Amino acid sequence: MLPDFRLRQRDYLLNISQAMNSQLDLPSLLKLILESSVELLAGQAGLIVLRHDSGKLSPAAAFGLSRETVPLFEPLWRDIPRDAPNAIPDISMRLALASRSTGVPLRQVVALPLSIEARNRGYIFVFRARGAASFTENDNQVLRTFADNAAIAVENAYLYRQVSAERERLNAIIEHSGDGVMIINPFRIIRIWNTTLTNLTGITAKEAIGRPCYDVLNLKTKQGAGLCHTQCPILHPPANGPLYIEGYYERRDGVKIVFADNYAPQRDEDDEVDQYIGTLRDVTRLYEAEDLKETLLAVISHELKTPVSIIKGYAGTLAREDAAWEPAVLRDGLLIIEEEADKLNKLITDFLEASRLQTGSLKLHLTNVDLPDLAAHAINALKATTANHHFAPDFPPDFPPVPGDYERLNELLTNLLSNAIKYSPNGGLIRVGGKALQKTVRLYVADEGVGIPATEHDRIFERFHRVDNGLTRQAPGTGLGLFLVKAVAEAHGGSVWVESVPGHGSTFWLELPQ
Repeated sequence: MLPDFRLRQRDYLLNISQAMNSQLDLPSLLKLILESSVELLAGQAGLIVLRHDSGKLSPAAAFGLSRETVPLFEPLWRDIPRDAPNAIPDISMRLALASRSTGVPLRQVVALPLSIEARNRGYIFVFRARGAASFTENDNQVLRTFADNAAIAVENAYLYRQVSAERERLNAIIEHSGDGVMIINPFRIIRIWNTTLTNLTGITAKEAIGRPCYDVLNLKTKQGAGLCHTQCPILHPPANGPLYIEGYYERRDGVKIVFADNYAPQRDEDDEVDQYIGTLRDVTRLYEAEDLKETLLAVISHELKTPVSIIKGYAGTLAREDAAWEPAVLRDGLLIIEEEADKLNKLITDFLEASRLQTGSLKLHLTNVDLPDLAAHAINALKATTANHHFAPDFPPDFPPVPGDYERLNELLTNLLSNAIKYSPNGGLIRVGGKALQKTVRLYVADEGVGIPATEHDRIFERFHRVDNGLTRQAPGTGLGLFLVKAVAEAHGGSVWVESVPGHGSTFWLELPQ
């Protein structure tokens, strides 16, 4: 029979081994291993060194030693190669060197490697001070058994740390990807939904995860036909080539985004598809570049053709030789011809201005401009175009003049007022005012119209861009007005921006230097 202390030692070793195998946090595990080793062998101090991927050994845990002295124990593990045998050569001499370096009176040390399957992870050192009993063969055997179990626990902790690090790295890559990323199971249920997709769609991960992707992100054709069932590459994979689909997605605020969606199947050990990684890229701008050609054709065929047709129709009617028109009829017809000619002239002017802006050849003729007077002139010119809107100028009496091109600034303000009328179909109050700052002045035009989604606040100043909603599809326009507004503002050394909430109107701000 085993002596009682050997039985207690065996039971203790068993309990500690179980505790180690359940511990996956490496720092906590090393602390447990070291404290248990010292207690198991009735030592006074202990040290664990671990091997880095580079092959270098360095301290990872200490017990009974001050933090300052630990690096001085380096002679114990100096120059031990990765493929060293289980016992460290010249251990007594190494201990003497370490004792002299640290000034710590050490009598004995027992050292065993943390090795598993010929792969060395490091070493456990247990020290006894001067005057203590020598380590026995039983001590070495106990520590060797303990070290074998500890090596397995350390290896598990390393693997767990490695898997956790890879998972965290993958999550970081997914979360910070410039593209939208979602991971779905074979039944197209969403498992992962990254921040970029939330920003693009306005749908949070909490709302998306656990739902079918065709409910959350129902892509459609430009004409509104659903794609997720009829052309889904997961349900209808191509004979060869990637699992790819493009389609329109309409956000809750009515803004449409074009997504290019690539799916990469991930297979399990049985070569069955376990999940799909979907990478979604916003290709709206690419589509817009293509749509620009169609827009130009549409503008030419509609915006230019309509006034030309009206002019031609009225001119042909008034020129009929078989009709004797009364003066009032002639006057009305000629006024209509003049109005349509003005519209045509404005469209041509806008196209020419846009072309000049693209080449950087816009020139200004600067004078001192009285903005309140300019606003009053623009309001009077537009009052006749609407019966549902009321205008409220709001300038302080000491509003300073600004250096500017009167005609360009008049075009700018007229564009802003025209938009305020156009996008307030139910009428309402349009306020025009300003305030003087220390070195600049600010002019604003505020309406009570349909408003603009926050995602469109910057894009509405782009050439030919129009917010895609029901009203803009009905209202005529080329999408050049705000592009010209921004260009004129910047040519004056100023800036323009919008503050708006859908359904609560818009306020356009113009800031110019004094």
